[in-house]
Amino acid sequence: MKRIAIICMFLLAGKVASAQTTVAKQIADWERAKAFTKEYLDAMPEDGYALKPTTEIRSFAQQMDHLADANYAFISAATGKKKPMEGSLEKMADQSKTAVSKGVLDSYDYVIASLKGMTDADFAKDVKVFGMDMKAGTAFEKAFEHQTHHRGQATVYIRLKGVKPPQEKLF
Repeated sequence: MKRIAIICMFLLAGKVASAQTTVAKQIADWERAKAFTKEYLDAMPEDGYALKPTTEIRSFAQQMDHLADANYAFISAATGKKKPMEGSLEKMADQSKTAVSKGVLDSYDYVIASLKGMTDADFAKDVKVFGMDMKAGTAFEKAFEHQTHHRGQATVYIRLKGVKPPQEKLF
């Protein structure tokens, strides 16, 4: 009897989880990603924002700005919503911890606000992103993949400064 009750609990939990809309799941994932990225921004000391592991690659600040620029580009293309700023964060003169952190976290707010204005049906709409045809939902997935990739790269920068990077946030 106890085994049946446990099985029923798991089935019910699965039903509730599957009832979550695509939009609601995306919002939760992007809010988690924002919190995780903030931990990365906070972990890097101020003098580490200019760190370039080699001369050919971006500094930590530029890496995080690139992540934010892409958040704006993907989501603007996927939704048709105008970006709230002109130009590239990566090319801004102020690459301080304060300025970069604000720019990056604002990009997550833009994504989350855009999601809150969407329905699940909106994810099936055809859009053009970086010259490629795709569904709006795919654009959000690729944006999420992109920010995860660049945040992961930032782990090396943080370690080079002798700081332990934040613990993974899968859930």
